[in-house]
Amino acid sequence: MKLLPTKSALLHLRFMFSLFLLPVFVFALSQAPEVSSWSAFLVFVVWHFFVYPASNGYNSYFDKDEGSIALIEKPPAVDKSLYNFSLLLEGIGVLLALLVSLEFAMAAVLYGVLSKMYSHPSVRLKAHPYLSFLVVFIFQGAFIYWASYAAISELSLAQSWSYPNIVAGLTCSCLIGASYPLTQVYQHEEDLKRGDRTLSLVLGVKGTFVFAGCLFALGCGLMFHYWELQHTTVYFWLFLVFVLPVMFVFLKWLIRSWKDRHNANFKFMSKMTMVSGLAMLGYFLTILILRLL
Repeated sequence: MKLLPTKSALLHLRFMFSLFLLPVFVFALSQAPEVSSWSAFLVFVVWHFFVYPASNGYNSYFDKDEGSIALIEKPPAVDKSLYNFSLLLEGIGVLLALLVSLEFAMAAVLYGVLSKMYSHPSVRLKAHPYLSFLVVFIFQGAFIYWASYAAISELSLAQSWSYPNIVAGLTCSCLIGASYPLTQVYQHEEDLKRGDRTLSLVLGVKGTFVFAGCLFALGCGLMFHYWELQHTTVYFWLFLVFVLPVMFVFLKWLIRSWKDRHNANFKFMSKMTMVSGLAMLGYFLTILILRLL
């Protein structure tokens, strides 16, 4: 069994894509009542260097994309080392998660199982538009927030459960969920060839932008409610400052795509993903720094 990854396999792991999921972790870190530095470090490493890349690689192996995918405009052919190494990465990630807690390790396993179901041909959640959206909506947003918050604080999920935490998790889900169909909007032809009915394919190009905009607006509303519960609504106005460039890029892309659907392409999607990911990361890092001051 070949465990060492080829250059192609390393590319498909898309380690840099973890950057765009990092804001959820940073938000949880900034809101944790007590922070164990060692646990926080391990939680960061497990998600962003093991579990997320393993999920990317495993899904790429079964998707065998010929067209552009997130961060890779021309993906190379996949090989068996990608499959083997993604499983190895995930296994190491789970073992490291055990150093935090059994509960956190179980969270990592659950995330891994669902990510495999997303693309594996025997289940292929990706072919079911609403179910696949719900899995991404819950498990890349609220689930990661709640699991990280509890692990960083060295609490159980039951101990960390509260109404503000529910709102914070759902806020993450809405922001992640708003981006999700936009990452599919340029892949309609390839998805049709493969028999996948993604949410963006069902919604159409215009519907994808409307859905993303509505879910993002809901996320903004939840963000306001969360900071209101914390008696720090000034953080919401700061949030609006950070999302201004995101709204500008989104509206510019929406107008161009509605005029010509060919503008719903990889280039614009990559720009949207980059701007929104960096804006959210910058915002939550600012919140974290303000807390530490």
